[in-house]
Amino acid sequence: MLNDFRQLLRQNRNYRYTWIGQVISEIGDHFNNIAVFSLAMETTHSGLVVSGVMLSRAIPAVMAGPVAGVILDRFDRKRIMLASDLIRAVVALAFVLTVHHHQTSLLYGLSGLLMFASPFFTSGRTSILPSITSREELHTANSLTQTTQWTTLTVGTMVAGLSAASLGYQWAFVLNSLSFFGSAACIWQLRGEGSFRAKREALAEDQVVRPWHEYKEGLRYMLSSPLILGIGLIGVGWATGGGAAQILFTLFGEQVFNRGPAGIGFVWSAAGVGLLVGGAVGHAIGRRISFRDYKRAIAICYVIHGGAYVLFSQMQSFAAALFFIALSRAGVAVSSVLNVSQLLHRVPDEFRGRVFATVESLTWSTMMVSMTAAGIASQYHGPRTIGFVAGILSSSTAIFWGMADWKGKLPEPEPLTIEPEEVEIHGEPTV
Repeated sequence: MLNDFRQLLRQNRNYRYTWIGQVISEIGDHFNNIAVFSLAMETTHSGLVVSGVMLSRAIPAVMAGPVAGVILDRFDRKRIMLASDLIRAVVALAFVLTVHHHQTSLLYGLSGLLMFASPFFTSGRTSILPSITSREELHTANSLTQTTQWTTLTVGTMVAGLSAASLGYQWAFVLNSLSFFGSAACIWQLRGEGSFRAKREALAEDQVVRPWHEYKEGLRYMLSSPLILGIGLIGVGWATGGGAAQILFTLFGEQVFNRGPAGIGFVWSAAGVGLLVGGAVGHAIGRRISFRDYKRAIAICYVIHGGAYVLFSQMQSFAAALFFIALSRAGVAVSSVLNVSQLLHRVPDEFRGRVFATVESLTWSTMMVSMTAAGIASQYHGPRTIGFVAGILSSSTAIFWGMADWKGKLPEPEPLTIEPEEVEIHGEPTV
C-alpha cells in the first residue's frame, strides 16, 4: 500500500498538490473542532449546547449541498475550491472573538458560516479525482485521500487537544485560518488542459438560470441507479447513530472519563487509528474483490461498526473504550473506501458533483436529527445509554443493505468508459 501511495505522489503532480493541501487544511480543521467543543463545554457545561454547535454546523451543510452540487457540475471546480478555502480562512480567524466573548450565539453563527462553505470544497475535491488521475491510479488516489483524512484526524485531534489544554483556544483558531490559506495555495498549483469544468452537454437557453432543474436531474440519475442510491442511503443509515457519536465523543472525554480537552482528543485519535487500519484493509481488498463480495463486505462492516460502538459505550476502562471505538471506526473505513471507489468508477463526470454533494447532504440531514435527539436525551439520560442506542441504530444499516442484496435490488451497473486521450491528460506524470 505505501509503495502505491509513494508512486502516486511522486508521479502525479496535480494529485500531489491536492494531497498536500488536504493535509494542511484538515489538521487545521481538527484544531478548530476540539477548541470549539471544549470551549462550549467549559463555558456552559451542557451537552445540549454541544448539540447546538453541531446542529449549527449540520444545517448549513445540508442547505449548501444542493447548491454546491449544481455549481460544481456547471463551473470550474478548481476556482470553486479556491473560493471556499479563502472564505473559510476569514471565518476561521473570526473564531478568535469567541475566546473573549462567551456567547453561544457567536459559536453557532461562525460554525454555520464555516460549514456552509465546506461542501463546495469537499465535494469538489472528490469530484476532480478522476480528472487528475488515470483510471489505473483512481483506486489508489481514493484510498490515499481517505487514509490521509483519517491520519490527520488521528494526529490533528491529539495535538489539538493537548494544545488547547496548554496553549489556549486562540492559537487553535489562528492555525485553522492559516491552514485554509495554505490549502488555497496548493489548489492554485493544479494544472490541466483547459479548465476543471465537468464535461457535459451544453445547457439549453431556458436552463441556464435553472439550478433547481439541474439538481432534480441529478436526483433522477441517482434514483435510476439502485447501487448509487443504495450507497447514498448507507450514509443515512450510519448517520442515525453517527450524529449522536459526534456529541458523545465530547461527553465521554469530558464527563464520563473526566479527562478534559485532552480526553476528547484521545477519543478522536483512537477513532482515527481505527479509520487508518480500516483504510488500509479497504485499499488492499478493493482491487481484488468481486462486486458480489463487495456487497457482502459492506454488510459485515456495519455489523462490526455497530457492535463495537455498543461495547465502547459500556466500557469502564478508558483504554478498553479507546480500543472499541477504534474497531468501530475500522468497519466504517473499509466501507467508505469501497463505496467511494464504486462512485468514482461508476458516476459520469457530468453528475459527479451533484451525486457527492447529495450524498453529503443526506448524511448531514440524518446526523442533524441524530444530534438533536442525542442533545435532548443528554438532559435525561447518561452518555452510556445514548451510546448504546446509537450503536444499535448504526448497525441496522447492515440489515437493510443485506436484505436489498438478497432480494437482487443491487445489480451491478455498467462501468464507465474512458477515452484514451482522457487518460493521458489525467495522469500528468512529473518528477
